[in-house]
Amino acid sequence: MLQAGLAAGAAAAVTLAPVAFAAAAEGERTQVITGHLPTGAADFVYLPVRVPAGVREIAVSYDYDRPAVPPGTAGNSCDIGIFDERGTGLGGPGFRGWSGGFRTSFALSRGAATPGYLPGPVRPGTWHVVLGPYQVAPQGMDYRVEVTLRFGDPGPAFTPSYPPERARGRGRAWYRGDCHLHTVYSDGRRLPAEVAAGARAAELDFIVSTDHNTPSSHGVWGPLAGPDLLIVTGEEVTTRNGHWLALGIGPGEWIDWRYRSRDDAYPGFVRQVHRSGGLVVPAHPYCPYVACQWKFGYEGADAVEVWNGPWTYDDESAVDSWDARLAESLRHGRPWLPAMGNSDAHSVPQVIGLPQNVVLAEDLTRADVLNGIRSGRSWIAESAGVRLDFTATGQGRQAGIGERLTVPGDAPVDVRLEVSGVPGGTVRFVTDQGQLHQESLPASGAGTVTWRTTASLATYVRAEVRHPRADGTPGQGNTMGPDLPWGPMAALTNPVLLQAAR
Repeated sequence: MLQAGLAAGAAAAVTLAPVAFAAAAEGERTQVITGHLPTGAADFVYLPVRVPAGVREIAVSYDYDRPAVPPGTAGNSCDIGIFDERGTGLGGPGFRGWSGGFRTSFALSRGAATPGYLPGPVRPGTWHVVLGPYQVAPQGMDYRVEVTLRFGDPGPAFTPSYPPERARGRGRAWYRGDCHLHTVYSDGRRLPAEVAAGARAAELDFIVSTDHNTPSSHGVWGPLAGPDLLIVTGEEVTTRNGHWLALGIGPGEWIDWRYRSRDDAYPGFVRQVHRSGGLVVPAHPYCPYVACQWKFGYEGADAVEVWNGPWTYDDESAVDSWDARLAESLRHGRPWLPAMGNSDAHSVPQVIGLPQNVVLAEDLTRADVLNGIRSGRSWIAESAGVRLDFTATGQGRQAGIGERLTVPGDAPVDVRLEVSGVPGGTVRFVTDQGQLHQESLPASGAGTVTWRTTASLATYVRAEVRHPRADGTPGQGNTMGPDLPWGPMAALTNPVLLQAAR
C-alpha cells in the first residue's frame, strides 16, 4: 500500500507521486493508494499511473470517508475519471472517461468499457486517475484508490454505431424534442434503449443525448434511432461554476469541464462547439445545488434553458431574468437569446419530455432542428397534449414565434393565441412593459385569446399559458405576496418581435 505525497501543482489541481507497475505476460497486478485531502483542496487531484506494455485492461475502484458534519456544512463528495498516456491537457486527446460520483469502480479495455468510459487501446505510458473532490468536510477527506492492471491479448476493437443526422420528417413543420437527457452512461438510471422508448411514448420527434462530461454513449445510439426519431449527440458540461449543454456536437466529440469562470477557458470551448455546428445552452441557471448556478454570463450562448423538469421557483427566476435580457438586447439592437425547456430526466419517475421544445424546422435533421432553436422559432410545452399557435398581424402582414413584424409605429397589431390542452388555464401576454393582458381558458382547456397593441408600445410580445394555482384561482399579474403569483407553466413561447417602421 502506498501513501501518496503531493507534488507541485497549479492552484486548481495537484499531482500526486506516480505509481509504477512491473510488466507481466499474463495475470493481473494491483496497487492501492491512500491519502488525505484538507478542506479547501484543489478541484482536481491527479494520480499518475505508469502503465507497462502488454496491459489489456485497466480497472479502478475508490472510496472515501464521510464524517458527520453540522447542518448547513458541506460533507465529503468526490468524483472520479481517467486520462490516458496522451496527457491531461485541457481539451486534449487524453480523455478516457468520467463517472462523477455515480460509480465506485470502472474498467476499460480495447473492446469494452464501463458506461461513462471510452473503449480503446491500452497503450504503455503514464495514465492519470483523476479525483474531483467538489465538497470536502472540515475534517478533510481520507481516500483510497485501487488500481488493477490485467495483462494479455487486447481482443477486438469496439466499433461505435452513431445515430444518423436525418430522420423521416414532414418538411417544414413543428417538431417536438427533449434536449437534456441522461442515461447510465453518466448519472442516469435508464438505459439508452429505455430513453429512446420514453421519447417515443412522449410523442417526441427528436432527442439530444447529454450525459455529463463524456461522449461515451454516442456510439450506442445508432440502432435506437429510426425514421420516427432523430437522435442528436451532445454533452452536459458540468463545471464548478454552472452547467451547460453542448447540443449537436460531433459524434464522439468531448467538451472539457475542468475550469471555473475566473479561468477564462469557457470561451474556447464555446468556439469548439460552434465549429462543430452545435449550440451552447446554459442549463438550469438558478438551480440551487452545489456548482449548478450559472456564473459565466451569456456571451456566446445560443439559447438558455429557462424551464428544467417539473415547474419550480428556480424556473420562475430563470424566466424573469431571461425576459429582462430580452428587453435589453432588443433595446440595444443586439441578438436576443431564445428560451428553451428540457426534462433533464435521469430516472423514473422523472418524465421524458416534461417539458419539451416545439421547433419550427425545415426538416427533421440535426442541422435544421438546431437552426430552429438558434433562431428562436420555438416554444416550450409541458407535454404533447399542449398545442398552440401564436401570431401577430398588422398592415396585412403576419409574424410568428421568433419572427419580426415591421409596421408603422401607430398601426394596430392584433396578437392572437390559439391553445388547447390546458383546462382552466390562464393566458398571459407579456411585453417589454410587463404583462399587459390576461385571460382564462374554459374547462375544456381550448380557446383563442386576442389582444391589440402597436409597435410603438410593445417591442415584443410573448405568451405564457399557466395551470391554475393550488387554490384553483388563476393568479393575477399585479399583486405581491409570499406565494408565487401563478400556477405551474403549461406553455411558454419565444417572442414575436414588433418593430416600428421608419
